[in-house]
Amino acid sequence: MAIHRNPGGEISINVAPRTIEDYALLLERELQVSLSQLEGRAPLLSRMAQYHLGWIDPAGEPTDPEIRFAVQGKRIRPQLAFMSCVAVGGDPVVAAPLAAAIELLHNFTLIHDDIQDRSPNRRHRATVWRIWGDAQAINAGDALFADAQRTLLRTGTTAIPAETLLHLVDEFNRITIEIVRGQVKDLEFEQQGSVSPDDYLSMINDKTAAILRFAAWAGAIVGGAPVETAERLGRFGESLGIGFQIRDDVLGIWGTREQTGKDQGDDIRRRKKSLPILMLMNAAEDDETTRLRDLFASDEIDADGVAEVLAMMDRHGVEAAATEQVAHYHAQAADSLHAAMATLPDALAVDLEMLIRRLDTRSS
Repeated sequence: MAIHRNPGGEISINVAPRTIEDYALLLERELQVSLSQLEGRAPLLSRMAQYHLGWIDPAGEPTDPEIRFAVQGKRIRPQLAFMSCVAVGGDPVVAAPLAAAIELLHNFTLIHDDIQDRSPNRRHRATVWRIWGDAQAINAGDALFADAQRTLLRTGTTAIPAETLLHLVDEFNRITIEIVRGQVKDLEFEQQGSVSPDDYLSMINDKTAAILRFAAWAGAIVGGAPVETAERLGRFGESLGIGFQIRDDVLGIWGTREQTGKDQGDDIRRRKKSLPILMLMNAAEDDETTRLRDLFASDEIDADGVAEVLAMMDRHGVEAAATEQVAHYHAQAADSLHAAMATLPDALAVDLEMLIRRLDTRSS
């Protein structure tokens, strides 16, 4: 294997990594360096960050290796940065700080989203705010955002020009604003009586797709790709991100707690206007529309209300229709990928093609 752990837990690299397992260990090494920067006179800060990333339990004890994979998240975004770098012939070792920065940025947004959404669980465990309170969870999220910036700046200017790194940092902050803009829209939608599917797709393009677009584009840039190839890979990442979010929407309603770490129907309970909900509202008959309006006007939908909405969705075939949308955007992603790789060896894009297929049917 290209990368291995030493007896002391440190990770070393022998040759250029090329497998997903290699990328995971390379990412872990960078995250270890990044999280060490949070240590200091307030040990709780590092503990909250390490807990959210799945490394430890609330008491600070190491997470059982058998469950650590489930509680650390899917890490699709940093994987995409590594894969895009390799797809254009680059060295994934150079992309490691970028991948780690993307993962830290993503987790910063999750900690804050959980506070705003009042989500009690994430990744099969209690959320940070639920254990340490809102104020301390905000501190943990803020620290991860600053840590992400410092991590990205570890990208060596011997590997990429300084002006390229400056461009990456600027885009990194721009897409952070896009993500926050998307979250603002998402919260606004919960209070609005009517939201169109186009409004929703615009929101998830900011909130979810922006970071995948950046990961694919930036990975290609670090890998030395021409601007046009990087832009096409960025469009690939964007379509993949929209499909990814719609798949999350499906799981947020029909996924079990064992699959998602959240209660089944949690998005309905929180009155979240995800795409399946909007599809239902468009397909509902008059009496159903009135009932849905009453349910979504309440502060929270109880268990009986959740069951009622699920029954309506079943009658109108919403799950199948939403799943078709996932396939549509993944097909768009495949088209953009093929356009991006037109002048490069097909073998380099294999991991990205497999990623599309893996995300198309994921259950968590």
